[in-house]
Amino acid sequence: MAKLRRELDDVRSIELDNAFYVEDGTWIESLTVASSAAFDPEAVLADISGVSLFYSSEIPTASDDLEIRRLTILATESYPFILSLVLRQETIPNRIVLQNGVFEVVVTARDWEQFRAMADEVKDTLGEFELLSVTQNEEPGEPLDSGRLTEVLVSKLTDDQLAVLETAYNEGYFDIPRETSATDLADELDIAQSTVSERLRTAERTLLELIYGPRD
Repeated sequence: MAKLRRELDDVRSIELDNAFYVEDGTWIESLTVASSAAFDPEAVLADISGVSLFYSSEIPTASDDLEIRRLTILATESYPFILSLVLRQETIPNRIVLQNGVFEVVVTARDWEQFRAMADEVKDTLGEFELLSVTQNEEPGEPLDSGRLTEVLVSKLTDDQLAVLETAYNEGYFDIPRETSATDLADELDIAQSTVSERLRTAERTLLELIYGPRD
């Protein structure tokens, strides 16, 4: 993931959706790559030693300055591979994403002692570890593969809804405090403010229905 990031100048994030160990340090990995510019996966990976492209598919977006691709690759990863460190302590990896040069990892552990053992191994092996937050849940969450969620979400939204959502997100509409207004979004998209509000509400309702199911 780190090598791929160095090859892509306009990368926004690289998420590890799934990985399977083969043998002799070789992994089959599924990655979701978000970039601000179009890129040729085969050409990019050709410059990375020990990595070959198995399959590539584009996830549709409504934005002209965002390309999302799901890559399946064969990679020879020298130890330590961050997924190995998580699995060695029998914690469940829920999310592994490389963004802004930093790996953000979400895991589920049975208890604090198990989590501490994993954290200590990550720090001892990689040299750095920062705990951002801890929550206590009854359910552990799904192991990795959140990239599939992205595909499901964009397939349920229209191009117009995606355009409004992406513009709103990129312009800071959902930040606290907001960095832009619905009026500014309307000007950016060259549509009426009422249309912006309608598409935002419709998109949000669609996303909530995916989580909670349709209302009776």
